Amino acid sequence: MAESHGASIELENLTKRYPGSAQPAVDSVNMEIGAGETVIFVGPSGCGKSTTLKMINRLIEPTGGRIRIGGEDVTDIDAVKLRRKVGYAIQSAGLFPHMTVAQNIALVPKMLGWPKARIRARVEELLDLVGLDPGEFHGRYPRALSGGQQQRVGVARALAADPPVLLMDEPFGAVDPITRDHLQDELIRLQRELHKTIVFVTHDFDEAIKLGDRIAVLRERSHIAQFDTPEAILTNPADDFVSGFVGAGAALKRLNLTRVRDVEMGDYPTVTLDTPLQEIFNRLRGSGTNEILLLDKRGRPYKWLRRGDLMRARGSLARAGTLVHDTVTRDATLRDALEAVLTDNAGRVAVTGRRGEFIGVVDMETLMNSVHELLEADRLEAMEHQHELQEARADRTHAEQEGEEGEQKA
Repeated sequence: MAESHGASIELENLTKRYPGSAQPAVDSVNMEIGAGETVIFVGPSGCGKSTTLKMINRLIEPTGGRIRIGGEDVTDIDAVKLRRKVGYAIQSAGLFPHMTVAQNIALVPKMLGWPKARIRARVEELLDLVGLDPGEFHGRYPRALSGGQQQRVGVARALAADPPVLLMDEPFGAVDPITRDHLQDELIRLQRELHKTIVFVTHDFDEAIKLGDRIAVLRERSHIAQFDTPEAILTNPADDFVSGFVGAGAALKRLNLTRVRDVEMGDYPTVTLDTPLQEIFNRLRGSGTNEILLLDKRGRPYKWLRRGDLMRARGSLARAGTLVHDTVTRDATLRDALEAVLTDNAGRVAVTGRRGEFIGVVDMETLMNSVHELLEADRLEAMEHQHELQEARADRTHAEQEGEEGEQKA
């Protein structure tokens, strides 16, 4: 694994009181976040999770307590300088509408006095990193971008000066579910490459499970109900409050912990627009499948072609087949893949790489086997837990009996 480029964060008795309020908005939060770790704050509306996040870069000034980043106490240093060292991404991207994409991304490096050539190279590097073609998006204005594209630019801007810490306040909350899934996958991929320390606020527990190395489930005033790995919270919630967040179907939620890259992908016959029809027939006949995947010029999934489609093609693939509407990336969760498969009657989904290129196919059988394995693991764990409870009860009964016998002898 590459060396971490993040920085540790320590919150010590971090508190925020607003004038006129009987109770603090945030009350003595203590937390240690490791360098390169992704930590998710999740909790009910008004519990103080966004306030806690904003105190880390002092967009909201703490009333009490300390903040250390990389061991340095940042509570008393210049707040503006601190914010230039901490990336910040919010819901709806928060881009400046009168600035181009490139100007938005270049904002902090420009403030830091970077040379123009370095800024230009950094903007191109970041656009490529978040999956946007620099040549196509460099000069566009935010109004000409989709919601998902705006969020990508927002993440690029937050990363522009290469900060060790990235704060994200419900950054994907305003986009549609499909775009949100893709943005989450993109963040997972970016984190595997960059190893930043990410603190991420969400109200969506499924998003927390998917993204977090650890999750802090927060009560009112940001009191920590449980701070643990997604696996531990799903299998051993600390109390009824945490159980309420986990909700029903913990085994299915655990599908958010397994990535498509962790399961076996099927090798699938593919052809391109330049492949002669006869060769397509031959490949289909020799593949043992009833369909073949047509790729576009960039190697991306384009159409599913069945034998009947080819019979009707009459020498041209232009009108043949069914367009590929949904794909998943290698970083998508098995839950994402299951949803994609269920929306397609053919029972499979194409898996793509960083630039959308075709990698393989995941089918319903593979996904169902994974679900059964998770359910079986949950069943065995529940049996083991029940056995431990029975043993503890038996030991307690035995001790009570021995105590009673001792009293009778006395």
